Amino acid sequence: MHRYAKDNPTAMENRKSGTVEWQLQYTYFDNPMTIAAHPLNRRLRCSAIEGYSSKTSLYPGETIDFMISMNPGGSFIIDFYRMGYYEGMGAREMGRVGPLKGDPKPMPMMSIERLRECDWDKSFSLKVPDDWPSGVYIAKFTRQDPPGLQNYVIFVVKSLRKTDLLCQVSDLTWQAYNRWPGLDSIYNDGTPDPYYVGTGVRVSFDRPYAKYCQVLDSSLSSGTGEYLLWEHPMTFWLEQHGYDVGYCSNLDLHMDPDVLSKSKVFISVGHDEYWSRKMLEETIRARDDGLSIAFFSGNSVYWEIELYDSSINGAPCRTFSRKQNFQDEDTLMGVKSYGPGYGDWVITNSDHWIYNDTGLNTGDKLPGIIGWEYHGTPAEIDGLEVVASSRLDGCIREKLSEGPAEENQIHHGIIYPCDKGNWVFNAGTIWWPEGLSNPPGHIPARGHCGGTFGVLGPIQKITSNILNKMIEDSPRA
Repeated sequence: MHRYAKDNPTAMENRKSGTVEWQLQYTYFDNPMTIAAHPLNRRLRCSAIEGYSSKTSLYPGETIDFMISMNPGGSFIIDFYRMGYYEGMGAREMGRVGPLKGDPKPMPMMSIERLRECDWDKSFSLKVPDDWPSGVYIAKFTRQDPPGLQNYVIFVVKSLRKTDLLCQVSDLTWQAYNRWPGLDSIYNDGTPDPYYVGTGVRVSFDRPYAKYCQVLDSSLSSGTGEYLLWEHPMTFWLEQHGYDVGYCSNLDLHMDPDVLSKSKVFISVGHDEYWSRKMLEETIRARDDGLSIAFFSGNSVYWEIELYDSSINGAPCRTFSRKQNFQDEDTLMGVKSYGPGYGDWVITNSDHWIYNDTGLNTGDKLPGIIGWEYHGTPAEIDGLEVVASSRLDGCIREKLSEGPAEENQIHHGIIYPCDKGNWVFNAGTIWWPEGLSNPPGHIPARGHCGGTFGVLGPIQKITSNILNKMIEDSPRA
């Protein structure tokens, strides 16, 4: 626990009883016999029960709709859970509805830019109770016929009050990699090449999340994007240690940037690759207004996106396409964004305050924490300090900028002070949260060739040093 933990609402919420039954117990994924293409098309979706929601985030008192398809039809129940620590269980059950009637919903035709937008009937509407705390929530759907196949929909409840920390989920990136129903991510353009990195392809939030299987195949990722793979360890650890946390969606930085005014520290977690230009501008503005920022993430702010309204019902910012690579992400992050690279966090200056009470020395390494994508090449920002640097192994190396590939395989962790006494820290790795905790249901990260070693005490201490300093030095009351 840190010194502010005792009385804040998030800490009090986590004293309530949790459950491990938020996890999927019975799963089945389609294995179409007629698809003779990339093997990742198989065992990707669960057409027996799957769905999506009308919003990525909302406030208490607002309403969210759930669109559910069942094939064959039948009845189902919904259990709602808030993710957190909860005695080490990982979540608390918030309510149950049902049984509700479910039936097969139509597969949307592919339209302009390979876009698939579902126009499914509403199965259930939830008005978020006023007493539901801000958090990452999952709705677990369970068929009422044996064996009771299950799936998820994920959403965020935002905070109406001010909090010390604001933790963002990286749902734009989840959706970019979402292949539902078969080969329909932003990385596929219909050509034989299974991995397209150009423009002119669009994806929609109006569809279920398929099982995420680019570098990690986990059944719990079905319906939850990358959250349970890369981000839940951060949520679990923050709430275990009593930090006062609010949560938001990527899209809130574009559609509701006032969320950045309610906290002292903004946290980017995991794989935070896809941002709009407005998201970057609003975050820079908040930094200059006194917000501290911690990038416990990798490959962040890499692709600039163009957002579009739904062609189904006009809902704002429901689809997006890639526009171009950011060229100025380092003006905020302090480093450039790169793709695959694996290695160790190697300390360059053990006298820096982020290493207080860790027992680490310059040259020591924290093994396996860099991956699967990273940050490097420090920017010229007054006061910026490199606190870690190491040469990486790319394995299936991607050349992501000009110059010899080996010059781009240097990881840098950095920190710099801001004019109002706030700070920006950048760990420069998707896998930083892997060193913080290993919640129920979590599978330790493994990339194309690299992998992590589980919880590391120095990672925990460095993280608490950074967050505590950012809270204490914040110019925001």
